[in-house]
Amino acid sequence: MTATYTVNCSILYTDLPLLDRPAAARDAGFTAVEFWWPFESAIPSDRQVSAFVTAVGDAGVQLSGLNFAAGDMPSGDRGILSNPGSTLIFRDNVDIAVGIADALGTTMFNALYGNRIDGLPAQLQDDTAIENLAFAASAADRIGASVLVEPVSGAPRYPITTAARAVDVIDRVGAPNLRLLADLYHLFVNGDDVNAAITTYSSYIGHIQIADAPGRGEPGTGQIELGEHLGRLLAGGYHGYVGLEYKATRRDPFSWLPRAQRGADAIGPGSPQVPAKRGSL
Repeated sequence: MTATYTVNCSILYTDLPLLDRPAAARDAGFTAVEFWWPFESAIPSDRQVSAFVTAVGDAGVQLSGLNFAAGDMPSGDRGILSNPGSTLIFRDNVDIAVGIADALGTTMFNALYGNRIDGLPAQLQDDTAIENLAFAASAADRIGASVLVEPVSGAPRYPITTAARAVDVIDRVGAPNLRLLADLYHLFVNGDDVNAAITTYSSYIGHIQIADAPGRGEPGTGQIELGEHLGRLLAGGYHGYVGLEYKATRRDPFSWLPRAQRGADAIGPGSPQVPAKRGSL
C-alpha cells in the first residue's frame, strides 16, 4: 500500500513568500503541492495568475489541488458559494481556477460551502450553494477534474461539519465529479466517527487531508490514530494524494516522514511514518 503526499503551501511555509513555497516543498523532497485560493482577490490580474502558474511550473511539482476563492479566510470567511450576493464573483472565480488547473494539470478543486448569513433564509443559502456547486462541477468536468465538498471545524456558522452532511449536499447536486474531502483533523475535532465515515463513504472520498489534534500540528503531536485511518483508506482502494494541511510546530515540520518516502510512501496501519499518537515520533 502506498500514499503520495502533497504539501498544503497555504498553511505550511508561511514564513516564505507564497511564490517561493512550491520550490521549498520540492527541496524538502515532495513532488506535489496544494493551495487554498492563492490570491487576495477572487478575480486576480492576468499577471498574478501567470506568476503563480510559472512558480509552480518552475518548481517542477504537481499542483494537486486548488481551492476556489473563499472570501477573507483570516477574518473568518469559509467560502462564498452559498451567498446569493456572491454568485457572479464565485462563477467568475471558477473560470479562472479552471484555467489555472488546465495549465498545470490539476484535477481537484475544493469548494468551501460558506458560513451562514444572518437575515437570509437557510433554504435560500442552500439552494444557492447547490446551484453554484453544479456550475463548478460542470466547469471542472471540462478538464476532467473533480470538485470537493469539505466538512470544516472551528467555524461556528459553517453548516457542513460531518461527512454525512457533505454527502447529503453531494447527492443533492448529483454531479458524478462532486466528491468528499475527508480532512481527518476536521472530522475528529467535530466529533464525527472517523472510522465509520471512512467505511460508509469510501466511494465518495476524492481527497484526504491530515493534521493531528489537539493543535492541528504534525502527525504524532496529538491523539488521532492517523496511521490506522490512512491504512484503512489505502486498503479500501484510496489512491489519491494525502494532503499535509497542518501547522508547523517544530523547526522541521516533516521530521516525522523520512525524506526518501515523501514522494511515495509505503504505509500501513500503525506505520511509524504516520505516528498514531503523541510520543511515537
